Amino acid sequence: MSRTLSRYLAREVFSATLLVLLAFLALFAFFDFINELDSVGKDGYELHQALIYVAMIMPGRVYELMPVAVLIGTLYALTTLARHSEITVMRASGLSTWRLMRILAAIGSVFVVLTFVFGEYIAPPAESAAQQWRLTATNSAVSQQLRSGLWVKDGPLVINVRTLLPDRTMEKVRIYGFDEHYALSFLSEAEKGVYDGHHRWRLESVQQTRFHGDRTELVSLPEFIWHSELTPEVLSVLMVVPERMSVANLWAYIRHLKENQQNSDRYEIALWKKVVYPFAALVMMALALPFAFSHDRMGGVSVKVFLGVMLGIGFHLLNGLLSNLGVINAWPPALAALTPSMLFLAAAAVMLYAVERR
Repeated sequence: MSRTLSRYLAREVFSATLLVLLAFLALFAFFDFINELDSVGKDGYELHQALIYVAMIMPGRVYELMPVAVLIGTLYALTTLARHSEITVMRASGLSTWRLMRILAAIGSVFVVLTFVFGEYIAPPAESAAQQWRLTATNSAVSQQLRSGLWVKDGPLVINVRTLLPDRTMEKVRIYGFDEHYALSFLSEAEKGVYDGHHRWRLESVQQTRFHGDRTELVSLPEFIWHSELTPEVLSVLMVVPERMSVANLWAYIRHLKENQQNSDRYEIALWKKVVYPFAALVMMALALPFAFSHDRMGGVSVKVFLGVMLGIGFHLLNGLLSNLGVINAWPPALAALTPSMLFLAAAAVMLYAVERR
């Protein structure tokens, strides 16, 4: 009986969530495509390339929309069951609120795993590949929007890269070396830099100017090896927003920023969000549960689905708002990442308590 009930509820929730997710993906794909139309016809960017780009960023949309789809899908499934009095029959047969919560938690754990897999293993490489595809299609470079190129601090070195190509090859590289007194000791200029593996960049055709007090020395080098923790994957932060990066890349970049005494708040908040966000699916299911016990006192299925949409939008907006406020006000990263889920979980508990007392 218990397993049959669990399978029945799982089937209802999974099918409803899948339909909602597909509907959202179609809607967002349409808006993303409309947004790309402004660039079609410019710099060789064609319509089919825009369609491929939109398709490539869809895994990221799945990651973003999963909790909202779980909320609306669970809300629709449970409200439909309540409307047909199936929830009432289940409770009359001995199904307690705690038991129903455990069943929903087991179902929600599947969404937690799916959200984590998309956020960690599918969306980041897909997003990076999509940006590379778009840059290649438009014959662009990553750092072309910066007049002086890309600037990176790496220990005693300051690196200026005029152009970072989509394949992560560097062009027009300058490396400024400083001594322990922060005085400029050398300046290396290279036409090209290629990642050689093992945390090494191989710079070719290097002209190095060495500063010795009141005199300078110019040296030509066939190549210069730059040892750095800045791998091409870490440099992908220039192409992918922190929220779309993998935990491994975020951790590596945060470590690099801290080693160079640079502010890493934005990336730490993004890291905490990556850890916490998959569990938002459980919070959304808890938020949908009170509606299953409310019968028709809060309106029909359409009204409750509308409320679910509003709650989902509210969660999404609050998540982004608190992340930005956390960066601006230097809040603890864990606090900025956890607060939206905690607030909605508290709201779910209050609503469930109120419904149970009726």
